[in-house]
Amino acid sequence: MCAAITTDRFALRRLRVDDAPTVTNLVNDPKIYRMVVRIPPHQTVAQSAEWISKHPARRERNAAHIFAIEQDGELIGIVGAERDELQLPFEIGYWLAPASWGKGIMTEAAGALIQWLRDRGERGFVSGYLADNPASGRVLEKLQFMKADRRPVFCMGRGERVDHFNMARVG
Repeated sequence: MCAAITTDRFALRRLRVDDAPTVTNLVNDPKIYRMVVRIPPHQTVAQSAEWISKHPARRERNAAHIFAIEQDGELIGIVGAERDELQLPFEIGYWLAPASWGKGIMTEAAGALIQWLRDRGERGFVSGYLADNPASGRVLEKLQFMKADRRPVFCMGRGERVDHFNMARVG
């Protein structure tokens, strides 16, 4: 399996345990953890390192492909595809450092990941976004995801249920 995916502006590379301090610093920004369902507030370096250490085994089972978005040698975000069982479609998830918002980076990164997965034979993808994060919804719409439904989900970063749009893409 590949170690990196490149685009015109950056590289998507596998995360390393030594990325844990940078990941932790970034996800502890409330602008990130409040907009991502599965990131707790006040995440520790140990929690980040544990999460990263699970990636190789999940990658080997084709259950997760998580990449750091690296621009000019700096980790600025994460984009990944995960699933619990091989017969399920991959769920696309992502976050980006606020200083990099509004530049089309996530659309490009997630698009590159989806293309990489499609080249490996994957065809169905799901994702979603919190209702009060329309910028994330625009990323998914640009990637040809369509709204499937709206329902509340528990957001770890907020400690409460929040309205969430589920989206899907075929092909």
